[in-house]
Amino acid sequence: MNLAVVILAAGKGTRMKSDLPKVLHPIAGRPMVQHVVDAAGALDPDNTVLIYGHGGEAVRQAVTGSRLQWAEQAEQLGTGHAVAQALPHLEEDVVLVLYGDVPLIQPQTLRDFVARVDDQSLALMTLTLDDPSGYGRVIRNADGKVQRVVEQKDASDEEKAVREINTGILACTRRFLNDSLPCLSNSNAQGEYYLTDLIAMAVDAGMEVVTEQPGHAWEVDGVNDRVQLARLERVFQRVRAEALMRDGVTLLDPARLDIRGRLQCGQDVTLDINTVLVGDVEIGDRVTVGPNCLIRNARIGSGTHIEANSVVDGAVVGENCQVGPFARLRPGTELADQAKVGNFVETKKSYVGEGSKVNHLTYIGDSRIGKGVNVGAGTITCNYDGVNKFQTVMKDGAFIGSNSSLVAPVTIGENATVGAGSVVTKDVPDQGLAVARGQQRNIQNWSRPEKK
Repeated sequence: MNLAVVILAAGKGTRMKSDLPKVLHPIAGRPMVQHVVDAAGALDPDNTVLIYGHGGEAVRQAVTGSRLQWAEQAEQLGTGHAVAQALPHLEEDVVLVLYGDVPLIQPQTLRDFVARVDDQSLALMTLTLDDPSGYGRVIRNADGKVQRVVEQKDASDEEKAVREINTGILACTRRFLNDSLPCLSNSNAQGEYYLTDLIAMAVDAGMEVVTEQPGHAWEVDGVNDRVQLARLERVFQRVRAEALMRDGVTLLDPARLDIRGRLQCGQDVTLDINTVLVGDVEIGDRVTVGPNCLIRNARIGSGTHIEANSVVDGAVVGENCQVGPFARLRPGTELADQAKVGNFVETKKSYVGEGSKVNHLTYIGDSRIGKGVNVGAGTITCNYDGVNKFQTVMKDGAFIGSNSSLVAPVTIGENATVGAGSVVTKDVPDQGLAVARGQQRNIQNWSRPEKK
């Protein structure tokens, strides 16, 4: 049977104390509702309808997905009312209802869950808790058959003692939704139309309510405030860290790793504490990353060492390179194999050739550096005239003395040398020497000034 997914994401999230809609608060660098959309997408549904309300335009701009439709819940009248807004968009046989503030639900759990639905059954995801306070209780008869769900505020003392709770996630046929949603009542303590009232309706219609529990309790944890948001962030990171370690990655402290995007990681990689990986990151075999490093939208070749406190942002780093400590590779940087960018070096939109070294206290911007080039400490490429940017070229084998300024556009020829302290404004020919600094003058028997 074909499948539609309805995701409820209309709530304001008052307890977040934020102008940002609750479902847009991030888990692992992405809006929590995007995690739900992605999990639903893994099922390859024929249709996904996202119910939006508070901050609707912001939600629509932030969330992406294939075959994604939108339905507005202008008034917050409960979960049953929210799902009713999706009905005009639904033509599929089976409908799965998810929640935009329950971000860690796993695709495999949903596959098993949806498979239990047919014309004579409704599937309800439940969880058994030691302390069920605050949750709707699943009420069964003497034969263990589910009869209804009662919300905490409407439950008797006997019902409150039940430990099996409703997670809110359910799946049923579209036909049943069409027939039942118009019959919901708001005669309850909240004055809302509860989706959970469908359970009793299904029983009254002679349907079986089948239950399934998730593989992990955290899959159905919701976010209502920033404390819960932080807790699920750490759950997400722990799960990713454990998966990395099973795949052959060494994490010196799995609790101090943050992955905020897509990571492809080779074997025998070592990540030290406080490594943050953002966006689309690819790390080859035998790479080591020192403590306190940020790697964003970058590709790191095999055998490369990223030393402590370095930032690799929008860069491509070849094999067997050395970066840092305290280096910053900005977007557009490309290091060829065996290149070295050392401490307190910043690069931007530049190519550093095979075996070349930029070791200390240097800025390289809009440059192309050939093979075997040595760039001395304190060198800067003066690439910006206040309006336009220009390129600096250092050809194979060039040697740039310390504390030199290369004023672009300028080319340093093959095996050419720039004397330390030079300000180079003209091209230097192959094998040439450029010295561009003031002439030294020594004064004999000079007396130092004395303090008055």
